[in-house]
Amino acid sequence: MKIAGMASNRGRNIRNIADRAPGGAELSVVLTNDADAPVLDAADERGIATEVVERDAEESRESHERRVLDALEGYEFDLVCLDGYMRVLTAEFLDAVPTTTLNVHPSLLPSFPGRDAHEQVLEAGVRTTGCTVHVVTEAVDAGPIVTQEPVPVYEGDDVDDLKERVLYEAEFAAYPRAIKWFAEGRVAVDDEERTVTVDGDDGGDFPARRLAGDDRVRELRYGENPHQDAALYADTTCEEANVVAADQLNEGAKALSYNNYNDADGALNLIKEFDEPAAAVIKHTNPAGCATADTLADAYADALATDPKSAFGGIVALNRECDASTAEQVVDSFKEVVVAPGYTDDALDVLTGKKNLRVLDVGDLGEVTETHTEKPLVGGRLIQERDRQSPTREDLEFVTEREPTDDEVETMLFAWRVLKHVKSNGILFATGTETVGVGMGQVSRVDAVTLAAMKAEKDAEGKSAEGAVMASDAFFPFPDGIEEAADAGIEAVVQPGGSVNDEDVIEAADEHGMAMAFTGSRSFRHD
Repeated sequence: MKIAGMASNRGRNIRNIADRAPGGAELSVVLTNDADAPVLDAADERGIATEVVERDAEESRESHERRVLDALEGYEFDLVCLDGYMRVLTAEFLDAVPTTTLNVHPSLLPSFPGRDAHEQVLEAGVRTTGCTVHVVTEAVDAGPIVTQEPVPVYEGDDVDDLKERVLYEAEFAAYPRAIKWFAEGRVAVDDEERTVTVDGDDGGDFPARRLAGDDRVRELRYGENPHQDAALYADTTCEEANVVAADQLNEGAKALSYNNYNDADGALNLIKEFDEPAAAVIKHTNPAGCATADTLADAYADALATDPKSAFGGIVALNRECDASTAEQVVDSFKEVVVAPGYTDDALDVLTGKKNLRVLDVGDLGEVTETHTEKPLVGGRLIQERDRQSPTREDLEFVTEREPTDDEVETMLFAWRVLKHVKSNGILFATGTETVGVGMGQVSRVDAVTLAAMKAEKDAEGKSAEGAVMASDAFFPFPDGIEEAADAGIEAVVQPGGSVNDEDVIEAADEHGMAMAFTGSRSFRHD
C-alpha cells in the first residue's frame, strides 16, 4: 500500500508511519502547505519525495486544493493520511482525491473536537482522553471512526503533558493500526451510510485490539531484586479468589514483596486444582511439595516432607480454612507467607505470633473464572488460554504390557495436576496423593529426571522414589529418561506421548516392568 502524507508542521505521526511501515505500507510522498515545515527534512532523511504547495494570501481554499491535487497527481497512493494538516478540506477535494483520506485527532471524538482538544480536556476535568483515527469528511472532526485509543489524564497534567502522552501512547498506536487494517484489506468504508467496518475487530477471546486498565494498589519495596523499582496493579473486575485482593490479617507485619506476590499467586493456583483438603509449599514459583489428604494438617505434613530444606522461606497455600493443628506445623519452620480461604481464631493466634509471617485471607475459593493468562514482554504481551486440563482415567491411553494399578492411576492423575505448576522441563515423582521429588526448570528432560531422583533420595523425609509414579510434562525424546527413572525405583509413568521414538521409550518401560500411560497433551509451563 502506498500513502500520501499531508502535514503542516513536524509530522511526527507521518515519521512514525514511515519508520514502522504498518502492514507493509510505504509513504510515496509527503506534501505540506508550509515551506518551512520540519516534516520536509524528516522526509528527505527517509528518502521520501516531498511537495510544497503554499496557499497565497488571497487564494481561495478551492484553488489551493486544486493545486494540491495537481501536485499529488504524479504519485501512486492508495490512502491519504493527514497529520496536523492545518487546513479544513472541502468536499470538492475529498470527492476528487481517488481514495480514502484519514486523520488522527487528539481526543476521543465526538468529545473535544477542534484545535484546542487538550485544553478542553483539562477544562472539563475528565480522567480519560486519547485519540481518534477517522475518515475525513467536509464536517470538521466528524467523519466515521476507524479506531480510537484511550490514555489516562493524571492529576497535575498540563497541555504539554497531555500532548506528549496522547501522541506517544495513543496516536503512535492507533494510526499505524488503522493503516495496517487498510493495507490488509480489512476496512470497508460506506460513504453513503458514513460508516466504517473492520474485519476481525469483533471481540472474542483474542480480539484484534486489546485495551486493559488496571489500578495501582500499592508501591512495593522493590522488584525481584533490590535495585528494581516495582508496584502492584489490580484488575478490580476479577471475581476469582486472588492474592492481589486478599486481606493481610496480621497487622504490623512487613508488606508483601514482588516475589511474595508472585509465589503466593502460584501457590494459590496450585491448590485450586483439588477438591480434597490440599496443601502446597512454593519456592520461586515451583512446588517444593504438594499433597492431598483426609485432613488439612496431614496434607500439609505430606507436602512439607517432600523437601523441607527447600520449603525454608517458602509460601504455603491451603484450600481449606486453616485450623490450629495446621498452623502449628506451618510456624514450626520459617515461612514467608501463608494463603488460605479463612482461618480459625486459634489458628490466627498461632500464625500472628510469628512476627513477619504474612497471613493472607483470599476468602471463599469459589469457581475459577479467569479464562486466560498473560505474560508481559518488552514491547507487548502474550495472551493464552489458562491450562485447565484435568485428565480422568478415561483420558489416559495405557501403552505398555503392564497396565497401571488403580492406585497408580490415582497417583498419575494427582501428579499431572501438580506437574502443570512445575516450570519446564518438569518431572515429578509421587506416591499416593503426595509428591516425592520434583525436577524443575531443566533444559534436558533426562536431567530433570535425575534432579527429581536426587531430591527424593536426599531431601524427602520418610519418602522414597521406590515404587513411585513419574509424571513428565512433555514426551520423552529418548529412552534414557526411562532408564534413569528405573534406576531410581519408578514403577509407573504418565507422559503426553507423541515422540518419534515412542516405541523405543515404551520398549524400555516394558523391559523394566513399568506401566506407562499417555495423556495425549503436554503441560509446559515457561513463566
